[in-house]
Amino acid sequence: MAIGAVAAAAASQTTQAQKSLSGNFDTFLRLLTTQLQNQDPLEPLDSTKFTEQLVSYSQVEQQINTNKNLETLLALSKSAAGANAVGYLGKTALTTGSLSSLDDGAATWRYALPSDAASVQLVVTDAAGRVVRSLPGEGTVGTHEVTWDGRNAAGTEMPEGAYRLTVIAKAADNSEIASVIFGLGLVKEIDMSTAEPLALIGNRAVKLDEIVGLKNAT
Repeated sequence: MAIGAVAAAAASQTTQAQKSLSGNFDTFLRLLTTQLQNQDPLEPLDSTKFTEQLVSYSQVEQQINTNKNLETLLALSKSAAGANAVGYLGKTALTTGSLSSLDDGAATWRYALPSDAASVQLVVTDAAGRVVRSLPGEGTVGTHEVTWDGRNAAGTEMPEGAYRLTVIAKAADNSEIASVIFGLGLVKEIDMSTAEPLALIGNRAVKLDEIVGLKNAT
């Protein structure tokens, strides 16, 4: 679970626990006071049970305090993650998955082939899954970068946004070759307003753990 989500859940649970403990403890003290005021002097109440309950309340209170300390640590972790992510600004990020942003008239991906392919077709689709462009790809073993100019097959400029690349690679015997695809884009901003820091790459908001590589922008 993300750091921000854990912190939010812990804060909510701690607040509810504090309210519950406070209410129960106030009730307990009122009952205790009433019982002490009305006890029979010849048969005083057994203090053992009161002591046990007080110890129980003390243990619960300590656990709530521990949760509060955990909230603080999680908040510090989020802050540290955001501070570290500032170093991503202005760099080209390699992200997991086949999505990339069409930004400033171009979208770039990197794909890797485990072996030579006899044919490679690169298919770009929009958010609705519609094919907007098909391109030939390089078939040699290793990694390759491809940049799409943002135009469909008719030459019309497509709107900015997230697009997906599919690599159809086939060997000489027409068997399919699996490929690994990454998105590439410039980190323009780090968003700290969400439960966990996000890197704004082109027009996509990407979790920091989805960034697997960085290089200086060219």
